[in-house]
Amino acid sequence: MKFIVYPAIDVRDGRCVRLFQGDYGMETIYDNDPVAVARRWAAEGAPWLHVVDLDAARTGELLNLSIIQDIVAAVDIPVQVGGGVRDLNRLTTLLEAGVSRVVIGSAAIDNPEFVKTALGTYGHQIAMGMDVRKGFVATHGWLETSEVSPKELSTRLVRWGAETFIFTDISKDGTLAGPNIPAVRSFAKAMGKNVIASGGIRSIDDLTELAGYEEEGIGGVILGKALYTGAIDLRKALDVLKGGEGGS
Repeated sequence: MKFIVYPAIDVRDGRCVRLFQGDYGMETIYDNDPVAVARRWAAEGAPWLHVVDLDAARTGELLNLSIIQDIVAAVDIPVQVGGGVRDLNRLTTLLEAGVSRVVIGSAAIDNPEFVKTALGTYGHQIAMGMDVRKGFVATHGWLETSEVSPKELSTRLVRWGAETFIFTDISKDGTLAGPNIPAVRSFAKAMGKNVIASGGIRSIDDLTELAGYEEEGIGGVILGKALYTGAIDLRKALDVLKGGEGGS
């Protein structure tokens, strides 16, 4: 396994934004051109991109598909995309657009038969999003909270072929308050699969700490607000994770 940094590009109304704890009413616009942002992160050495269609996550419609297609065409690195993927048509539409990995979240609870089929057919191209609020899985753009724990749901998904998970502590997301490392480690140990950490990353120290648990299954991290505010310099972070001297 190789620890991977995924710069996040969250798209809403065609713009690159960040939300605070998933609250659509607490949005900060960082750029009007998500494709230009994608080119920037790729040029700075990002090995992957993590794109979220926030409009689709909320409504279920792939409203920013053309932007996703343009991002995929603009960079030479793999792109992971989530938001509103609740049936096979939307999944295959994204894969046909050149997306390397599709993130599925709400459908794991709302449409388990679709998820079972999707994992059986496209397992290595799917990441299951575990968005957690107060110990339970949140759905529909984090607007609703289920009564299912992430471990309970993920155990079922592993039986169906899930190999990659994205674990997000919603209370940390967009806060720059530091990640919930104990929760991510516990989840990774329980699943025995590739787990990508998300939410609250504030410094290169957070990245190196998470990377130190790679053998426990933490295979990467999603960087959002810390990049956009300048709290983390992507080039320096990648250099440090490779064992360089640039991040001190």
